[in-house]
Amino acid sequence: MTAGSHHHHGDELCEPGLAVYTRALRDGHVSTAAAAEAPCLIDIGLLHPAIENLDRLEPVAPAVVLQRLLRLSEDRIAHERRRGQRMADVFEPLIRLGSGHATHEDTPALRILSGKRRTGQAIEEAMAEGRRELLAIQPHDSHVSRRPDILEGAMERDQAFLDRGARMRALYQHTARHAPYQRARYERLTGDVEARTLDEVTDRLIIIDRTVAFIPASADRTLALEVRHPALIAYFVNTFDRLWRLATPMHPQAVEQATLNGITPRQHAIAALLVEGHTDADIAERLGMNVRTARVHIAKLAATLGSESRAQLGYLIAESGILKSGEADR
Repeated sequence: MTAGSHHHHGDELCEPGLAVYTRALRDGHVSTAAAAEAPCLIDIGLLHPAIENLDRLEPVAPAVVLQRLLRLSEDRIAHERRRGQRMADVFEPLIRLGSGHATHEDTPALRILSGKRRTGQAIEEAMAEGRRELLAIQPHDSHVSRRPDILEGAMERDQAFLDRGARMRALYQHTARHAPYQRARYERLTGDVEARTLDEVTDRLIIIDRTVAFIPASADRTLALEVRHPALIAYFVNTFDRLWRLATPMHPQAVEQATLNGITPRQHAIAALLVEGHTDADIAERLGMNVRTARVHIAKLAATLGSESRAQLGYLIAESGILKSGEADR
């Protein structure tokens, strides 16, 4: 392989480069001729000339290189996020300017909202205009603020919506049943309001009067998408309705989830994800709990089934038939 044909991303380690670097770590050095097979090693900083012999190249410790590359990767990610924010900041007033000359019929079918504050304002404005219905899917988010003033503001907004004769339907993960702030919220709200729970829900979705919906537009939720396209709204409503029929009532009349053969519904959900090969962190995120709580439930499941290892637990779950029993019940 020639240097001219050796092309790949600057901080990637190709197969020839990995072979040369491995040899350098094993022997303590390689010749400059050998390193010519993978010039990327010097570009990345994995090899450097030996002080006593410039015809030799010595390896830099892998841990040192890894930390440097991780910092570079984090810097690139931060740069792209700032770039995305700048683009959103530039285009948001332009979008408003363009929509300011439009008639009601010409309201944009899709609009990007930049920042959690702007998204919150747009939702509040839509709810203030709403008169009939709010459908919401609210997955657990450990980063959502639980400040009393924010929760109180949301309570006032929701109660005002209900006081106009509208109805509210909300879907959560089962873990919401045990959250004190959720119980307190539904004890205070009055009007046509219902909540149900599932093992897993989709990402956040808010639909108001079946005319406007809000969904996340970025993983960190700093961007949101306001949707007014009728076909998309119909799709969201259909998805919500199907999940609603599968969900377990939480408010106003809670339905307790039955324990099957000593396995709680939450442990049953965890068992299904374990068999699929998900990690503890994946399971915690999908079921709306922290990793420590997920591991406690896994340990209880293992004790119930008599498992002594993770591998044995998967086998015992399959052999016990608990997953088939759960499917039959549904």
